[in-house]
Amino acid sequence: MADIWGIITANYKAVGLTVPSKTPYVPVDPALYEGNWTGKYPDNKTFKFTITNVSGFRAKVQYQSGGTNKFQEVLIKDNSFRIGDTKFKLSALGKAEVKNVVTDPASGQTYLDSAYAARAK
Repeated sequence: MADIWGIITANYKAVGLTVPSKTPYVPVDPALYEGNWTGKYPDNKTFKFTITNVSGFRAKVQYQSGGTNKFQEVLIKDNSFRIGDTKFKLSALGKAEVKNVVTDPASGQTYLDSAYAARAK
């Protein structure tokens, strides 16, 4: 029973640390997002985002890295969106910051991979 309360307490503290954005969803310029974005994580694993059909603040995104292949419709807010455990944030024209939560299968520990992506011309 103590383990259950420990889990609930830890989750309650973690949820309290997240601050939701109070900005509304607004239409974005499709030219800033659409295209193929590529980059490399610090461990030299490459990744690719394919962003299409940007309309208003919605887009269709495919994320590929190693054996991972995710396809999802996303909502763009504050120049960023999430696809699974990966966050894409537009940082400058043709450049983006990518953060990916990775779980080590051996230990179960999670860590954050950070990298930069550039849009293919």
